[in-house]
Amino acid sequence: MTVPLLEFREVDVFYGPIQALHKVSLQVNEGETVALIGANGAGKSSLLMSIFGQPRIAAGQILLRGEDISRKTAHYVASNGIAQSPEGRRVFPDMSVEENLLMGTIPIGTAHADEDMQRMFELFPRLKERRNQRAMTMSGGEQQMLAIARALMSRPKLLLLDEPSLGLAPIIVKQIFQTLRELAKSGMTIFLVEQNANHALKLSDRGYVMVTGQIRMSGTGEELLGNEEVRSAYLGGH
Repeated sequence: MTVPLLEFREVDVFYGPIQALHKVSLQVNEGETVALIGANGAGKSSLLMSIFGQPRIAAGQILLRGEDISRKTAHYVASNGIAQSPEGRRVFPDMSVEENLLMGTIPIGTAHADEDMQRMFELFPRLKERRNQRAMTMSGGEQQMLAIARALMSRPKLLLLDEPSLGLAPIIVKQIFQTLRELAKSGMTIFLVEQNANHALKLSDRGYVMVTGQIRMSGTGEELLGNEEVRSAYLGGH
């Protein structure tokens, strides 16, 4: 039996007295792209952040290749092959594009930095044009590209993406998802949290639907795209 790359088992998360996640179980297998969709405030970002211990889970387990990482430090998790492009991008505003990318090498060191930076410039040509520009002067779409590229600089086994389309123009969203499609084809394992259900499910092998901190539905991306309940709630009935 194949061990999932990432697995949540009956995970509960609280913020003070408020329960954000209720016995959440899901898994991501190596080489898959898996989407977690749901409305704003459903608990999707809380699930992703719990992988790095912020917040710590109150019950259940988070497993990486079968190892319980629920109580491990964020550095340990990052050094063991998980990288995240966070919601809101969170680039280092006063640093240049190149300096931001170098920050992504912290978990693994700089031995491959030059080689990997060139690869990022091939994936995101706009970043090459802006390589010496401070991140704060870039557009939202360029910052999102930078956040994803920075995560990839750690050569992750698993890429976590938290709302990569949030607040971006449709043409930029299309460009970013095309790049994600290329990464998926190369064998990268991707766990994608996204409100844009249409883009997310078209990209993904499998998906989960979260409603008020609980997994309510799962299936292949195609199955969920064709599900009437999903279409009505997240695809505008189309």
